[in-house]
Amino acid sequence: MQRTGKTVLILGGGLAGLTAAKRLTDRGFSVRLIEKRSLYGGKVSSWKDEEGDWIESGTHCFFGAYDELYDLMREIGAYDSVLWKEHRLTYTLSGGGRFTFNTWNLPSPLHLVPAIIKNGYFTFGEMLAFSKSLIPLALKKDRYPPTQEHLTFSEWAKRHRFGKRLLEKMFRPMALALKFIPPERISAKIILDVTEVFYRIPKASCMGFLKGAPEEHLIAPLKQYSETRGAECMNGTEAEELLYEGGEIRGVRLSNGKVLEADYYLCALPVHNLNRVLPETMKRERAFFGDLQQFEGVPVISVQIWYDRQITSENNVLFSPDGIIPVYADLANTTPEYRTLRGEPHEGKSRFEFCVAPADGLLGRTKDEIIGMVDGDIRSCFPETSKGARILKSTLVKIPQSVYAPLPDMERFRPTQKTPVPNLFLAGGFTEQRYYDSMGGAVMSANLASEEIVKAAGG
Repeated sequence: MQRTGKTVLILGGGLAGLTAAKRLTDRGFSVRLIEKRSLYGGKVSSWKDEEGDWIESGTHCFFGAYDELYDLMREIGAYDSVLWKEHRLTYTLSGGGRFTFNTWNLPSPLHLVPAIIKNGYFTFGEMLAFSKSLIPLALKKDRYPPTQEHLTFSEWAKRHRFGKRLLEKMFRPMALALKFIPPERISAKIILDVTEVFYRIPKASCMGFLKGAPEEHLIAPLKQYSETRGAECMNGTEAEELLYEGGEIRGVRLSNGKVLEADYYLCALPVHNLNRVLPETMKRERAFFGDLQQFEGVPVISVQIWYDRQITSENNVLFSPDGIIPVYADLANTTPEYRTLRGEPHEGKSRFEFCVAPADGLLGRTKDEIIGMVDGDIRSCFPETSKGARILKSTLVKIPQSVYAPLPDMERFRPTQKTPVPNLFLAGGFTEQRYYDSMGGAVMSANLASEEIVKAAGG
């Protein structure tokens, strides 16, 4: 590998920052990465608690559509850690009911026929009305969703008259699972973009889980790859402010007062942290940076509960439109290395992980209150198998600001990876790329930002 002699300082050790470190060391740059937490991984971080059990910052499902992520995982030898599940989406209902969207192994759109005609819940009339609403999407494909960006998804659904039950039971948990905000707030473009991809690419809606902790099967291998090629990763190191002078970034002042300098600077921070380190002069002088203040973060709560028996044998992601558990999974089924409790085998019993959303009104609740609500919801979805089940352990993770809120008319504020400042670049799910704020989006944004740095350095 030929060295360029150029240096890059990356702010943020999440998936975007670590991906950029790999891409840039591969291209011969000298890379230093700083991360304010003791952990790497950002929204994909995981850690062992004091009892030896892995805790995750959220429920990490791997969509089949994330091609850039899987290319990266193959390059670092981590792809075989993804365990793909049967291609179906199952919804569990209060009272014990359920319905499932199955697929056929046929070209698009024939692969969706069983989901439309034999899901076991919605009437043929409801699915026909829904199918009619998607005609513009089928005709215009990816050109159609941007034309609906000014509407919330519930406004779009009302205009297309495909029925309240379909909105509440199918799309409410989908919106909450994707971006943790309900159909009344999320931009119609987001749901339509995802629907178009699922419609056009048969494998896109297939789901997978890592066989163990993201730290062991994705984050650590990615970090180690770059470090063995000369990258320096510094955790516990917090950036306080970008130093802006003469139209360029001259350095980064750390919270301890030290200043780090480089030829190029890549901010791979969540947008609220990026706004914190941007100088006020940059925000005032350039609308590109001022517009970043329009973003708001979405609160997220993640809950894990170990039970003394198996409540479900489902080896897949599950959705629920009822209660506060829109998406969840029994990790004892999906993730073989998680069949433990306090470091001991926990075979044949359930260990659930739940995304709790919307979380806006729940951040002030106590752990016991939230665990009680989640426990009540899972018992309602599985009234027979949960009878007499005891909770052996539970954990709770609150993140006041996670992904950015993709509200109507927010798309115009999403920045490119290249900024008006010639030696400053951005990466992260909030930047312009097709996967939004997700694992796929983090990797794609890092790929694009790295290419811009290569161009700036003369190719």
